Amino acid sequence: MPRLRVQRTTWPRPALVLTDTPRPHCPDCRGEGGQGHASVSPDGEFDGIDWYPCPCWDETRRWVLFPLPRRTPPGGYSDEPPF
Repeated sequence: MPRLRVQRTTWPRPALVLTDTPRPHCPDCRGEGGQGHASVSPDGEFDGIDWYPCPCWDETRRWVLFPLPRRTPPGGYSDEPPF
């Protein structure tokens, strides 16, 4: 059963989206949605974080509820749809 929340996104355009969240009591990720592991290059240098998502969460499951204007004009009002 999905655990839904409303979230603001900025890509590909500003919008309010309904998105899935990780299970709060998941024994694998403890509600974080996955695990990050430090990646090291063969030279021993830090190469970033590798993210492994948990199966209790589908980060691609999202639905756009309401598009938002890209930016507010100097007068403070926008005539961009849906406003």
